[in-house]
Amino acid sequence: MIIVIQCKDQVGLVAAISGVLAKQQLNIISMREHVDKQENRFYMRLQVEKTDANEAALEKELQSVLNTDAVITINPLPQKKVVVLVTKEYHCLADILIRNYFGTFGASVLCVIGNHDTLQDICKRFDIPFFLISHEQKSKEIFEHDVIEIIAQHQPDYVVLAKFMRILSPNFVARFPMKLINIHHSFLPAFVGANPYKQAFERGVKLIGATAHFVTNELDEGPIIAQQIITVNHSLTALDMMKAGKEIETSVLAKALRLVFEDRVFVYKNKTVVFE
Repeated sequence: MIIVIQCKDQVGLVAAISGVLAKQQLNIISMREHVDKQENRFYMRLQVEKTDANEAALEKELQSVLNTDAVITINPLPQKKVVVLVTKEYHCLADILIRNYFGTFGASVLCVIGNHDTLQDICKRFDIPFFLISHEQKSKEIFEHDVIEIIAQHQPDYVVLAKFMRILSPNFVARFPMKLINIHHSFLPAFVGANPYKQAFERGVKLIGATAHFVTNELDEGPIIAQQIITVNHSLTALDMMKAGKEIETSVLAKALRLVFEDRVFVYKNKTVVFE
């Protein structure tokens, strides 16, 4: 059983929480905690040996010893459900589908939604439902409405933007607060928006990277979950950088999703605390 807690910091929180668990005869297997002194914010992730404990009673008991602003999540079933949004690029989706097929993804893929049919065949090969919702010859509002309808039918815990090359409206984002996870082909905050490899090539950078983050209304500026970089030099073309970048994108997205699925990521304002 996983317990995650976020609240205003105060003296004695660790002792109080441990006391509640001991009273409930719950054995702590692992415990990670962090205090953001600037924000006076306390974060904790506990792995507790699962018993027949009453989860509602446990949450009430924990709430009684914490600040009133405490956010407590007790998650005895960590297997998450996701819907994946794609366009044409296959590398991130392929990695997700393979991990899902072999049971190492940490979640179950309910369906894939694409605005092109390019990736329909690979979904069929892995027996994952694929919904084609074209963005052409319709307004953005109607397109997003159609996508939201499919997502709502499946009720996922998270929506993964696996190279979904569309800018989402504030209305769309508001429906899934901190539930939209995007992979951006740049080491943010550098090279926001489209064609980051072209931007990097023209700037003559010596490092390129990828960033997985939660989606907010600010383009590519949501809370960062994971990042990775590799070195490059003048001998690489923009196309070379793009090819190398795809490997990083796949790796970073996989890592970010694992962290989120294992309840290791806390969000406060526009920052994250990540217990790796």
